[in-house]
Amino acid sequence: MITDRRTKAAISMFPYDRQRIEKLRSAAVEPVICYDAFYLAFFERWADNQALGSDEARYADAYARALGSMEPVIDDGELIVGKASHPLSHEKAERWRDVRASYADPLGVRMGQDSHMAVDYELLLREGTRGIKDRIERLITETADEEKHRYYRLCAACLDAAAEFSRRYADHADRLADSCKDALRQRELLKIAQVCRRVPEYPARSFREAVQSVHFMTFCLSMNPYRYFSMQQFQLGRPDRYLYPFYLADKKKGVLTDESAQTLMDCLAIQINNRVPHGLSSGYMLGGRDRYGNIVANELTRMGMQAVDDIRLVYPSVGLCWTDGMPGSLLRDACEILSHGRSHPAVFNDDVISAGLMEYGVPPEEAHDYIHSTCVEITPLAASNVWVASPYTNMVQLLLDLLDRDWPSFDALTEALLKHLDDSIRRNFETQNHFRLLRSERTINPLLSCLVNDCLKRGVDIEKGGARYNWIMPSFVGMANLADSLEVIRTVIFERHELTFAELREMLNSDFNGYEALRLRLLNNVDKYGNDIDRVDSLFTFMIDHIVKECRRYSPMFTGSHLIPSVFCWVMHERFGRDTGASPDGRRAGFPLGDGSGPCQGREKNGPTASVLSSTKWSHKELIGGVAVNMKFSKKTFTADSCEKVAALIETYMRRGGFEMQVNVVDRETLLKAQAEPEAYRDLVVRIGGYSDYFVKLSPQMQSEVLLRTAHEV
Repeated sequence: MITDRRTKAAISMFPYDRQRIEKLRSAAVEPVICYDAFYLAFFERWADNQALGSDEARYADAYARALGSMEPVIDDGELIVGKASHPLSHEKAERWRDVRASYADPLGVRMGQDSHMAVDYELLLREGTRGIKDRIERLITETADEEKHRYYRLCAACLDAAAEFSRRYADHADRLADSCKDALRQRELLKIAQVCRRVPEYPARSFREAVQSVHFMTFCLSMNPYRYFSMQQFQLGRPDRYLYPFYLADKKKGVLTDESAQTLMDCLAIQINNRVPHGLSSGYMLGGRDRYGNIVANELTRMGMQAVDDIRLVYPSVGLCWTDGMPGSLLRDACEILSHGRSHPAVFNDDVISAGLMEYGVPPEEAHDYIHSTCVEITPLAASNVWVASPYTNMVQLLLDLLDRDWPSFDALTEALLKHLDDSIRRNFETQNHFRLLRSERTINPLLSCLVNDCLKRGVDIEKGGARYNWIMPSFVGMANLADSLEVIRTVIFERHELTFAELREMLNSDFNGYEALRLRLLNNVDKYGNDIDRVDSLFTFMIDHIVKECRRYSPMFTGSHLIPSVFCWVMHERFGRDTGASPDGRRAGFPLGDGSGPCQGREKNGPTASVLSSTKWSHKELIGGVAVNMKFSKKTFTADSCEKVAALIETYMRRGGFEMQVNVVDRETLLKAQAEPEAYRDLVVRIGGYSDYFVKLSPQMQSEVLLRTAHEV
């Protein structure tokens, strides 16, 4: 009987199953993501095991107990497994509230960033957790430092716990198979059991084992006791690189077809939605060049993009890395997927980003190994503890702070603005650096440290500076509003003498009530950024150059760290806008700020080419923290036949040094219908300010902002 079960489990090829994918993707539109069972078990055990002595021993014991307490969940039709447990019962939920208040809240550290990264998947697939444990044993013999010994033993214990957790999934799959009446599903469950007994503990031997190992370890990393209140959003790195050898080997053996490979890629993509709550961003990158300078453009590059079209969910957030010389068909394929109304892939400039990484000290051989860590923030693969968007700065508010007085000249105003900005950068840097110090003193993350270079080599936890790159990346929001507002002040007050500062203050304080005609003049009769007008575009460039220069003055704690700026917003343009008064550019109080580093919503009047020209008049490569340029095209005119034109526009942007472009292709009528009938459009995905979200789950202000964006025709 055992032999028969194993024979059945060995069947690994299957046709692409649209019905399966549709069922899984439908369930993942509104997934239940709850890790409370893990945290309850961890902190109960933590409270009970004080007799173990060291914090390392207490952590290891509690971590193993917590993973061991989690109920394996395998839903019908799943081929790649590992997801959060069901919500706690009422009794346990009450217990969790008590335990959280007594132990978890005092132990947690509510500041700073995490999980904006991808771990060393190549190491995991090559050696498995057991091989990494062997590395740890060798490191123990190479040092007499008892503190490092304790830490290494903790890391090994966490690796063991993750492997044991996978074996529990294998046992669960076997039990499901025993009671399964459907012969095909029984074989699938037996295969799941077989795979979960192999990975992530041992090196992957097949494409399916590799996919399962990657997902399962990422799932385990999402549970971090010291950061339980944070929603982890680890990225999956470059699957068209680390999975490709397994794909080729299995194809050569005749045990994998493109249809079965696509099915597994789709299942992997769906599971991201079961791991990461909506409103964040998680995915992977494709294409670009590898560390040897070779262009990556293979079957998995296309399958990774196709998964977006197949599952039509908010995740994965896919970035296609453009590089000079890549096959033009890749960009056209991306545009065709976008023409279907998808919000991915976004297109990143590998040549600009790798040059920027080298400028900040990344060696040439590593400069093509990076990930858009959530939205557009760039972090080096397998070696990062980078705090992105730390913090966001409201550039419009900085200007409004200064409009409480009259200024003798435009130069005097801009000089004061730069000083105010510099003070803001300094204060924010000091705050973030202090947060890093607190995190280093109070927290650890041993499982993550096992997969991030050079934590094990140094014997230093990632939270204490063990990673190779420990940058902090502040983001500056509302740059286009600032440039437009400065141009209004320069033109209307200092050149045309049509307004005084007192009159401007009165209009802004009243939110333009009673001044609508004048508001429209400020909005429409003064040049705006995004129309290829050097005069106003130069204000954007001037501010960017100053921000880059000022950030270079600071070095965060830990070796080789930098303060690296960015100009993207996630959802902060809506949050800042909600709390920001009316601004001189004609924007009303409460309305979202500009949605990235392109022009403000609806203000590019001279077409998409002019918008691209304006957005590339300033250097992007120093802004490794992320640059987001959004463009919206009418779905009526953006068809498969238009893909060549859009691809040419994107390529023009890239060749001019553009960092990233993301495209929304959705018609206004559909958005209005979704507002009126949200239940009928619950899976309608739109691109926001670096990430994507379900349109019906956006705030009314954000929905209005998306509707107002200029819809170009091609």
